[in-house]
Amino acid sequence: MKVMEQARAGAPLTLTQRPDPSPPPGQVRLRIEACAVCRTDLHVVDGELPGLRYPRVPGHEAVGVIEAAGDGVDPALLGRRVGAAWLAHACGRCEFCLAGQENLCDHADFNGYTRDGGFASHMLADPEFLFDLPPGAPAAEIAPWLCAGLIGWRSLRATGQARRLGIYGFGSAGQILAQVCRWQGRSVYAFTRAGDLPAQRHARTLGAAWAGDSTQDPPEPLDGAILFAPAGELVPRALAAVRKGGCVICGGIHMSDIPSFPYRLLWGERTLASVANLTRADGREFIEAAVAAGVRCKVRPYPLEQANQALDDLRAGRIQATAVLVP
Repeated sequence: MKVMEQARAGAPLTLTQRPDPSPPPGQVRLRIEACAVCRTDLHVVDGELPGLRYPRVPGHEAVGVIEAAGDGVDPALLGRRVGAAWLAHACGRCEFCLAGQENLCDHADFNGYTRDGGFASHMLADPEFLFDLPPGAPAAEIAPWLCAGLIGWRSLRATGQARRLGIYGFGSAGQILAQVCRWQGRSVYAFTRAGDLPAQRHARTLGAAWAGDSTQDPPEPLDGAILFAPAGELVPRALAAVRKGGCVICGGIHMSDIPSFPYRLLWGERTLASVANLTRADGREFIEAAVAAGVRCKVRPYPLEQANQALDDLRAGRIQATAVLVP
């Protein structure tokens, strides 16, 4: 099989040939059809997440077909088209798992982080952590659902009944959420990088009520805000934009330090919270909602061998579409 692996933090990925893995008991092998490129992949390749071990194959938004099964796996799964997301395994025994919070499991594994992921022609996975996908949907177009969609959905649920919702960082997750919010009857206020007029125009085409850059104030107070941009300095700005009783949700896995801010921004029963990982229930709920909402993702395919270019384009903000690797 072909993989794009990284030898050390900050190093470019290199194309490597490995033997096709035989799935161990309880696992399956996927033949990858497409794997979306996520900002979390940048945090992995930049070495910004704790406990990284190398060599590592990134990628956690993979669509593939189950082509081999280890002992103990139902052979009826062979040939099924599935999605592999960030959460690769949870222990099922710790206090978090027993409380329905497997996203906080103390012994979890994550695709493309603690396990090799989908920047490859094949990958191994636990079948119970894979998601059934709508039939007929192009693999490249639904690959972003598996992180941008799932984490976006969990972040949206954390805002409760917020009707006027600010989204800071209008990348893949923001573009998916804008469509879901339109379907739900919520109003979206999109905040982009300063001067990023194409992103603002794109937000409006997706139904955003307003779009501007993150240095601007929205035209009216927000009920809630979600931060996908990994910029801690946006937290005080978002708190200033939400009304009393509103909330600010940090949806990323990594963020620069949050600067000090006056207590008055938090006062008035505003809340500041983070979202960590996802649960399988999140995945099932989101996929059902995305189908009902008719979510479509604008994607730019790259050959697997161009994974470094895809990462660079994402880092530089050169594309409005989601980069997707196609082996």
